[in-house]
Amino acid sequence: MKNVIQTITVFGGGKIGSGLVQIAAQNAKRVVLVETNQEQLKKSAERLITNLAKSARELYKEEYGAKKYIEQIMGFITGTTDPTKAVIDADLVIEAIPERLDKKQELFKRIDKAASPKTIFASTTNSFSIGSFAENSTRIQRFVGLHFFYPVPETKLVEIVKVSVTSKETLDSVTAWCKDVGKTPVICNDSAGFIVNRLLLSYITEAIRMTERADATAEDIDIAMKLATGSSMGPIQLADHLGHDKILNLLAAWKSREPNNDFLTPSPSQKLLVQQGKLGTKTGEGYYKYNDLKHWITNYSHRFKNKQHWLKHYQLWKKNCEKEILQN
Repeated sequence: MKNVIQTITVFGGGKIGSGLVQIAAQNAKRVVLVETNQEQLKKSAERLITNLAKSARELYKEEYGAKKYIEQIMGFITGTTDPTKAVIDADLVIEAIPERLDKKQELFKRIDKAASPKTIFASTTNSFSIGSFAENSTRIQRFVGLHFFYPVPETKLVEIVKVSVTSKETLDSVTAWCKDVGKTPVICNDSAGFIVNRLLLSYITEAIRMTERADATAEDIDIAMKLATGSSMGPIQLADHLGHDKILNLLAAWKSREPNNDFLTPSPSQKLLVQQGKLGTKTGEGYYKYNDLKHWITNYSHRFKNKQHWLKHYQLWKKNCEKEILQN
């Protein structure tokens, strides 16, 4: 199918939003980035230029070529703080603002009348029902979820989430656009967690419950699952990496949709970690203490040939942990 989506508008230039703007512009699509104020717009532009510079260095050895590449890509992007004006000519509007249900609903209500009846609306939410936005709009058949994964320019997957009345034309158009910008789309219904997060958090939750039942230690669970599946992280490590506050927020949002599902009840040890401010790698401690040599030896040293080799990589890992803690 020929892609009818050529111009998109993205609300929010955070990690996901800026990634969407980048991949669209890199594939010669016109993009309008909307922020709440000029200061935020400036920060988003700086983030985009920093991310594009990484791509430019991979493509061009000389500084001149890299600079021209960044200028070319940025030429496809327009920034604005006017939400209604931003959607007038858009074929696809993607909401990528922070996970606040009231703010998202308010935004869609505001721009619904300003956009063309043919414009497709999408939300990048990973917490809320797409139906909670679509049912209050005048374009319920042209409304989808687009759940991208961080970092957007590098990950291939996108979940296209449909409500019961999403039209085939809408699904075909969005699927074609996703493929056009280099993604592999999968389609699912508007169920809590969609595909990946629902399975991922179930995996993590059961691993945590195993530690609480003393079935096995966190270290042994992680080693077992990494070696058995070829994953780079075990489930407990992954929970620390994602952030326990984020996981509990997701579970709470899903629980509101499925109140009788006991599997969505947070584990006591995870609730305690959040109460103590031990959110995972971003605070330096979760189920593991980061920058800790014992943790490194248990979970990473088996990958390397000898002690000298893994000590070198331990120093790099420690430096990256410190960087992540400082950034959060």
